[in-house]
Amino acid sequence: MAVQARAFWVREPGVGEIRSATVPAPGPGEVLVRTLHSGISRGTEVLVFRGGVPADQRAVMRAPHQEGDLPGPVKYGYLNVGVVEAGPPNLLGRTVFCLYPHQSSFVVPADAVVVVPDGVPAERAVLAGTVETAVNALWDAAPLVGDRVAVVGAGMVGLCVARLLTGIPGVEVTVVDVDPTRAHVVAALGATFALPEGAPSGCDLAVHASATSAGLQLALDALAPEGTVIDLSWYGDTEVTLRLGGSFHSSRLSVRASPVGKVSPAQRGRRTSADRLALALRLLRDPAFDVLLTGSSPFDQLPEVMARLADGSLAALCHTVTYPEETPCSA
Repeated sequence: MAVQARAFWVREPGVGEIRSATVPAPGPGEVLVRTLHSGISRGTEVLVFRGGVPADQRAVMRAPHQEGDLPGPVKYGYLNVGVVEAGPPNLLGRTVFCLYPHQSSFVVPADAVVVVPDGVPAERAVLAGTVETAVNALWDAAPLVGDRVAVVGAGMVGLCVARLLTGIPGVEVTVVDVDPTRAHVVAALGATFALPEGAPSGCDLAVHASATSAGLQLALDALAPEGTVIDLSWYGDTEVTLRLGGSFHSSRLSVRASPVGKVSPAQRGRRTSADRLALALRLLRDPAFDVLLTGSSPFDQLPEVMARLADGSLAALCHTVTYPEETPCSA
């Protein structure tokens, strides 16, 4: 039988609401998932919430299970962890991650969910999509043992990249951010923190994740000759201005985008998107990632929470959403 669920929608830029949703009974090869936690991918979801996705990028920016169209009304999101309540026997009762929006229950093909490994708490598992982005970035960047690396931007993505980099022998990781309160988070992840005025120089590699012109310029300025910036930022409708009249040309510096929408060419012939996501979930056995979970709210408060994240009155790295434990009602 169908069940009644609730979902978060952006009705129009800057305005969110909770809507009822009828979820059909799962068919062959499908699963019914009851959501436990979802996570807010602050950079992209705030951009979507405020209507900042350019018209020519709206198709590219579609989430895997999005409903509606940008700028709205639209149901958007992709960090969801829940329990399989109906479906194939091998998945029944398992905790799974899915790239699904904020909704209390939903039906998807069974191959759209990935089982959360033992040793990974459900709330931490919402970070899987962000760690997956970091995995793809490192596949693109190909850091070497002993590299000096600057990570510019201490948000969710930058910090996940920094944590993975600290696991490579001899790599020196400095995270640069304008917010001094991020220093303790960076230290907990095993990296060194610096404000922009104390940013390192002579780096072999820089990873940019601040989504600002100033951050991208700082990443370029941190490089040694023939160094590369791997840019993870999505700028939306914000124009980017750089100063390229200095050492950019003479030092043969490079800037390369690393979008998570496609598996890095370095691994595309050997790894699928599902392989990449499964790897991200295994990496989340590391309890150090818990420092990125900076707050939680009930699902019913999500419209207010998104508005506060968008206007900056709610500080967060990964803000999680909790859902009622009751079983959805039959329709």
